Amino acid sequence: MNKGLKISIITVTLNSGEHLEETIKSVLSQNYKNFEYIIIDGGSTDNTLDIIRKYEKNLAYWVSEPDRGMYDAMNKGIAHASGDIVGIINSDDYYFPEAFKKVAEAFIDESLDQYIFWGDIMQGDDLTLGWRPWNLKRGAFAPHPSMFCPKRIYDRIGTYSTEYKLLGDYDFMYRAIHKYGIKPLYLHKPIAFFRPGGLASQNILNSLKDELHVKLKYGQPFGIAYPLFLLKIIKNSPNIIRNWKLSKTGVRSQETGARIKPESKE
Repeated sequence: MNKGLKISIITVTLNSGEHLEETIKSVLSQNYKNFEYIIIDGGSTDNTLDIIRKYEKNLAYWVSEPDRGMYDAMNKGIAHASGDIVGIINSDDYYFPEAFKKVAEAFIDESLDQYIFWGDIMQGDDLTLGWRPWNLKRGAFAPHPSMFCPKRIYDRIGTYSTEYKLLGDYDFMYRAIHKYGIKPLYLHKPIAFFRPGGLASQNILNSLKDELHVKLKYGQPFGIAYPLFLLKIIKNSPNIIRNWKLSKTGVRSQETGARIKPESKE
């Protein structure tokens, strides 16, 4: 039985001043005491560092330095994590109250070598299920903030591939489930709020190409993966066309927090 599990929380940031404090408060206000908080900043030039220093005494570790992207920053955080379980929350998202308590309780009688936790999330006003077994064969996973992974599993199967700018989290989840046979530990309750938007939504076609690459890399048959890829292009064609037009005019919506944010893998 797992008692008194330590949870490590990692936030990666870059010019995230608008929402970062809300994220930090959602971590530090949890009613679960056995946790540490790590912030990895990519060299912010806005007020992000002022916010981090405001809460510095509550942090186990933080650093501000250039990195090779969001997933490189996540890997830095994992390298400094000393907890039994690791959660990663984006710098413009936040955890709901009692999230850590719910995660720890879910792992009480479960192996830290065999399970990854997923909970539900809120995307704006919409609830997204953290685990949908009927979608498993086609490779669908929930947004990353709902996932808590034992450190032992990261140590065994590796961390996030920096090969991908948009889907390093998807590569990890697909690898864990389909290559290493890690099992889902799912709690049908909201764990985190996932702010709609993100640069992945402005790069849908590239995201779908990366998703196809991940599936083929880990052995999904081409006859399954490619038709799904085409169907998703058709489904997302209005947004793909809109983004293409915006790229031609040079107009892009401004993303709060410059990190490329993982999206739901529908």
